Amino acid sequence: MSLPGPSWSARDIITHLRLIGTEANRAGMARFGINTATAMGVGNSDLRPLARKLRKNHERALVLWDSGIREARLMAAFTGEPKKITVGQCRRWAGDFDSWEIVDTVSDLFIDTPFWCELVEEFAKDEREFVRRTAFAMLAWGAVHLKKEPDATFSSYLPLIERHAGDPRNFVRKAVNWALRQIGKRSARLHGPALALAQKLAASADKTERWIGKDAVKELSDAKTVERLAARKA
Repeated sequence: MSLPGPSWSARDIITHLRLIGTEANRAGMARFGINTATAMGVGNSDLRPLARKLRKNHERALVLWDSGIREARLMAAFTGEPKKITVGQCRRWAGDFDSWEIVDTVSDLFIDTPFWCELVEEFAKDEREFVRRTAFAMLAWGAVHLKKEPDATFSSYLPLIERHAGDPRNFVRKAVNWALRQIGKRSARLHGPALALAQKLAASADKTERWIGKDAVKELSDAKTVERLAARKA
């Protein structure tokens, strides 16, 4: 087989992944709560450099996804093209989600689509745990990576965060918390409203809301966070 490059097919990639995977890696993934049912045992430290060599190829990414293999699906997320993926494909992929790791990796692809806001609203309404997590993982990634997006876009999602802060499912509550913290750290303008919501949740009688709020308050009140936002504003 030739060296990894843009000419590699989905089959070439999967064959290569089978060769470099290890049982030790699979065991390590399981300890972090990653679903290893289809895993080959290849870590992200190998997958990301490989993806850079392969470059973007949306048609190939769709084939990789349909394999159902953990590593192939991560490669699909790394090499998919957000300008080519359709709403229908995003919905189909979300319906396949079976691990927080897959959700968080694919969410970083979804936020670069022109319809990402539509997906956030739709996925937040979905009762499936990993699909709902996707909405808030997208908000968290978006707050960090979408530099040109107005702050008002993210402040408009604070009511959505509050609405779902009582969802006790582990993978949802952690993503809601993540989104709230990242929005609060995006800018000095967003810090105040996000901190206010965190304080409100921290005082809630609901234990899930209280956990989300207290954890967010701790990070958003941290001196280093406040100093960094003040310096950025200046």
